Amino acid sequence: MRVLLNGASTIRPKTGVGYTTLNLHRAITNVYPADQFWLCPGDTIRNSASRFFKNIKRPAGSISPPKPESQNRLKRLAVRTARLAYATQFQLAARLGNFDLYHEPNLIPFDVHLPIVVTVHDLSVILFPNWHPADRVKQFEKAFVRGVENAAHILVDSDSVRSEAIRILGLDPNRITTVHMGISSNFRIQTENELFDMRRRLNLPDRYLLYVGTVEPRKNLATLMRAYCDLPSELRDKCPLILGGKWGWESEPVRELFESEARHRGVRYLGYVSDEDLPALYGGATALLYPSFYEGFGLPPVEAMACGTAAIVSTADAVREVVGNQAILLDPNDLSGWREAMKRAITDREYLEAYRKGGIAHATRFTWDQAAKAAYEVYRKVLGLAPSSVSTTQGPASRAA
Repeated sequence: MRVLLNGASTIRPKTGVGYTTLNLHRAITNVYPADQFWLCPGDTIRNSASRFFKNIKRPAGSISPPKPESQNRLKRLAVRTARLAYATQFQLAARLGNFDLYHEPNLIPFDVHLPIVVTVHDLSVILFPNWHPADRVKQFEKAFVRGVENAAHILVDSDSVRSEAIRILGLDPNRITTVHMGISSNFRIQTENELFDMRRRLNLPDRYLLYVGTVEPRKNLATLMRAYCDLPSELRDKCPLILGGKWGWESEPVRELFESEARHRGVRYLGYVSDEDLPALYGGATALLYPSFYEGFGLPPVEAMACGTAAIVSTADAVREVVGNQAILLDPNDLSGWREAMKRAITDREYLEAYRKGGIAHATRFTWDQAAKAAYEVYRKVLGLAPSSVSTTQGPASRAA
């Protein structure tokens, strides 16, 4: 079997989709060495682009001033040009590479002659268009439904999204399979030396509350910061709130709140957190806070659990599905609830102990090898092949009707 995967999301500073694509490719290549899984673009282009983005990355904690509109227009033109060039390259590879199947891991597939498997991570653009740039919504209106209709099979990250896709898009349940994300092996209990080195590099105290993720409307950071700022000063002095992640679309209101109030009350913005620092950053936290209005999966809470850190999360359907009963669940709009949960996490060291212990075992259910096996069985089904001899587990990694 020769499978072509679109790896465009892996060539810039990676967020959820980039990590998912790269880890799935690594796992499926390792589990099925007799088959070929080609990630386009190749290592040379991907590594060069990664070095470029690393060189221009701003220092941690910096807040960039708004760019003039002329600069924004030039940037949008450059992005469109690069996308067109990459589309041409990808379609040429698909035509000449003698592939059996194309897997698009980021929603909208290219128009190619191959059977297509598409991963739909969430339906937020359809359900909540106000949370996305107008050009992204317009692109979805033009291309997303057509791409899904042309796909031979759809993968989703959670049963929650699967139900939404069946209900909203009218998909045949037999064409859609849940494949839960996995946890990389570097997310584990950290040693004291690893925690000490991370705190020294990032200049962090022994205790802190943590948020990890892109700063954008659906992440609900305003509620989190307001709840934290309402805490008594002596608690904020003991345990700052650390924000790890890039500023995303429509983050200006959150930036204004951060600059005008939160940064003066114990909130610290780290910026994008490297792969090397993330496990220890999780492991050193008093608790991970994840107040999202909506998610397709919710990877940071499970990664934090694997590192021995308890999670306090929102009741968003997919997040609740993924964490099970191993996290504190709060309505995303319950400001007083978030405030009290943070207060208790800071003052009561036993409050989250059961969740720390239970979360470690819970996180072991999510592995990339298991996700790779589930995806591979879908590939074989699409190509009309019998199930493979490598067993798969119909559990947290794979569910289909």
